[in-house]
Amino acid sequence: MDVTRFQSLISQLTEEIASVPLDSSLESHLNAQHGAGTYLYDQLFEACKVGVRDGWLCNREADGIRYGRVLKATEATHGFSVDVVEMEDIAGPHHVHPNGEIDLIMPLTAGASFDGHPAGWCVYEPGSAHRPTVAKGRALVLYLLPEGAIKFTAAAA
Repeated sequence: MDVTRFQSLISQLTEEIASVPLDSSLESHLNAQHGAGTYLYDQLFEACKVGVRDGWLCNREADGIRYGRVLKATEATHGFSVDVVEMEDIAGPHHVHPNGEIDLIMPLTAGASFDGHPAGWCVYEPGSAHRPTVAKGRALVLYLLPEGAIKFTAAAA
């Protein structure tokens, strides 16, 4: 696995969802079709573990969070950027999703959750905001951001 093969894998997914509204229906679809234990989920999880191990994913670190944007929003990814973070029992920086956010949650510790969600998918609608939080262990989280849009804000309580 390398960045080119990873992009090809991501592209299969982003082609499927490129024109779909980011809402609870998309979250339900992703969990039903590509949730934990499915072929695509397992392929993405393995690719992320290899990318972290080989240093082309999560190659930056700040405040106990490993992170990195591996793919910019381009035609090849149907307008989505791709970031991956590795977090353990920590809340990340507060931010707003101008165009929404799609998260793939991949627990590295059994039972780890992301914003209260177990292994699988979580979709945030355009204009939503949060302080991303991994609890009960360590997890990788893959973020798909339409047009790469994210706005970090002052810390929220």
